[in-house]
Amino acid sequence: MSVVAKPTGSRAAMPPKRPGLKRQQRRNVLAAVAFISPWIVGAAIFTLWPIFYSGYLSLTDYDVINPPSFIGLDNYARLLEDPKIVLSLANTLYYTVLLVPLQIIFSLSLAILLNEAGRSSSFFRTAFYLPNMTPPVAVGILLLLLFNGQDGLVNAVLGWFGIEGPNWTTDPAWIKPGLVMMSLWSVGSTIIILLASLRNVPAELYESARMDGASAWQRTIRITIPMISGTIFFLVVVNTIAGLQTFTEAYTAFHGAGTYSNDASLFYAIYLFQQAFEFLQMGYASAMAWVLFVIIMILTGIQFFVSRRLVYYGGEDQ
Repeated sequence: MSVVAKPTGSRAAMPPKRPGLKRQQRRNVLAAVAFISPWIVGAAIFTLWPIFYSGYLSLTDYDVINPPSFIGLDNYARLLEDPKIVLSLANTLYYTVLLVPLQIIFSLSLAILLNEAGRSSSFFRTAFYLPNMTPPVAVGILLLLLFNGQDGLVNAVLGWFGIEGPNWTTDPAWIKPGLVMMSLWSVGSTIIILLASLRNVPAELYESARMDGASAWQRTIRITIPMISGTIFFLVVVNTIAGLQTFTEAYTAFHGAGTYSNDASLFYAIYLFQQAFEFLQMGYASAMAWVLFVIIMILTGIQFFVSRRLVYYGGEDQ
């Protein structure tokens, strides 16, 4: 009687080969690339190419009219000698440091209230988000109307309580706080994101905390904030980047045609715009843009480093 040896080892455990599998995978990849090719082309033409070209322009003397002339690192050396670079950076950092925490605190407070509002929350979500639809130019004009030191609505309301309001639009000490207060006008998107995150916090945690006698403040500090810390971190990063690039409202209010200009409102993006489109110093403006890019990358890296100990993600092991 003949005995047929059975295959042993790794070969016996190998599944049968499917010759058409790799070909099908290639077809799927090609189909996916074909579907996203409009985005790839758009990103390459309107994003990647301008980034690399601005890097080249930052090494040239270019005034739009004449061809670029290569000058090496002279534009970057000039940045170190320009006093308005330090001024505009200081203004931008001051504004951002003041704005971002207030945005998070204000938005989180409203999101917590909306989370407890029940059926009426849909109306308030819409009401809070509507200011985001206001064009930034209109917000800049509205700032001049509301914060006018003589007959503005803000000072009129303060006057009801016997408080003499400052000159928000002319006093250098109050220009940036006024801009920050006006920026709180459009925190609707931040509120919606935080509200969605609050809806995902398990209700059992709150019930257990209530049974243990925790107050509303303790539940917020011990449960709410840790459980949505990932969302808060995301908003801090995004709002910090937006704050460092702030432009439209401040430019419309203080640097547009026929409006009062003050060095206290000279943000980095405004000074970059002036160099590029008012003085036609495109090479110098490109160098400024790359410096801002590096600053944003450094600050974002610091935020990610700090977040390792402060941010909790529900799926990670503790």
